[in-house]
Amino acid sequence: MIKLTVNNEKINTARKHARSIVHSLKWLLNDYSSTTIERTIIRLMGIDGAIDEKPIPNLIVEHLQEKGALGRGVAYWLANAIAVTGKSAQEIANEVAEGKLNLTELQSAPTEKVFSILEEISSKMLNHIKKQRQTREEAFKKFGNRSKPAIYLIVATGNIYEDVIQARAAARQGADIIAVIRSTAQSLLDYVPYGATTVGFGGTFATQENFRIMRKALDEIGEEIGKYISLTNYASGLCMPEIAAMGAIERLDVMLNDAMYGILFRDINMKRTLLDQYFSRMINAFAGIEIQTGEDNYLTTSDAIEKAYTVTASQLLNEQFALLSGVKHEKMGLGHAFEIDPTIENSFLYELAHALLTSTLFPDSPTKYMPPTKFVTGNIFKTHLLNGMFNLVSQITDQGVQLLGMMTEAIHTPHIVDRAIAVDNARYVFNAARDFASQFELLPDSFINKRANQVLDEAISFLAEVDDTGLFISMSQGHFADIKRTEDGGKGLEGVFKKDDDYTNPFMEKMKSELNLI
Repeated sequence: MIKLTVNNEKINTARKHARSIVHSLKWLLNDYSSTTIERTIIRLMGIDGAIDEKPIPNLIVEHLQEKGALGRGVAYWLANAIAVTGKSAQEIANEVAEGKLNLTELQSAPTEKVFSILEEISSKMLNHIKKQRQTREEAFKKFGNRSKPAIYLIVATGNIYEDVIQARAAARQGADIIAVIRSTAQSLLDYVPYGATTVGFGGTFATQENFRIMRKALDEIGEEIGKYISLTNYASGLCMPEIAAMGAIERLDVMLNDAMYGILFRDINMKRTLLDQYFSRMINAFAGIEIQTGEDNYLTTSDAIEKAYTVTASQLLNEQFALLSGVKHEKMGLGHAFEIDPTIENSFLYELAHALLTSTLFPDSPTKYMPPTKFVTGNIFKTHLLNGMFNLVSQITDQGVQLLGMMTEAIHTPHIVDRAIAVDNARYVFNAARDFASQFELLPDSFINKRANQVLDEAISFLAEVDDTGLFISMSQGHFADIKRTEDGGKGLEGVFKKDDDYTNPFMEKMKSELNLI
């Protein structure tokens, strides 16, 4: 990679401010929980199913909310019911969902018995997740690590069985990572649909059964072509930790899992989002799942040159939120994008400077680079050329994951042949420019070096201001992505509650221990 001349003290200062901002929110992360976190605990206890299309985890949480008992946590109430009745967790859940059992009216079992049950249940599920992690690691040892940049291709038909056909084709074309795009606005649903789905708009619903179906298909095609194909979905929105748990159970490999995306771009309440991302990322860390962040979205609402520093600032904040949850740098796919107006003089140099800054700040992270979309038109030849320039920047700057651009972007959902052409484009550029970066050195006063340092300086000033005023106030003033959000506004605040003194979450406690967070 071409090296920037950057003062390490500046980088340390930027990280210091980001760390201070994130750690100032520990009161929220330690003392509060959410309805989604409680539903996640239910799923990790092995409970699943739906009644009249309403998921059982939702019904149990609503039952405890109605009784004013959620503050103690679902884990205690379910384990107590198991201790008292001798029934399984699923049997208890079914009875509660059907209105046949009131968890709060049962007698209290001895505390040691309740915690013994929780120990057994949590150990069983966490051991399963460990085995899934080990299966992934063994597959990479068998077939070899994915390429760098890894080729990331999307399938999004709405029908999981059609997605399987598309995914197999993408794997044969050269994909290292298959991303199943979620159905439009699923992030705003406060429940996870149950079972396999065959209808979706703009994507396919994220469900545990859909995860299982796609994982099985990719394992089969991987054996056929001699390559482990990674599977991506979205741990975001109002069901962030639930989807992370389902992904851990079914062995997904990558999860889009941003700390602030839901607040800014889906108007989900700040407290709800930050609580949910904390537990969801902890699950991903424990499962060995790589997270990916969404800084590319900033450039859809803000100018990519004027507000480049907000991307860098968000990356640094996402890094600190991830570290707080136990995610290691090698599992942080911090995001950015190739989104500068191509008519601007030296636009390619701006793009190169921004991408180099990201790689310099996060040398151990598999950064995820997003293709041009904002200024793409129906001119497929120009778009194909832009994608080639995008691929060249990626190769020169040592990006980790490359979401390939399609020449028919802005016209229609790309056909299989469009994807094949995109793969050919990327492979040609990656190979033709393999050692390009090692042939050059940047002068300290070069345009690229000065631009990268300017963005870093602006990010430091911005983070210092946020550190002074606080993240919530900064968001309310529209300092991120030019979008204003308020602390008590947005969707999902009613799902946030303060933990009782005797609250328990055995999964979080064990994960913290194994991830050396306590």
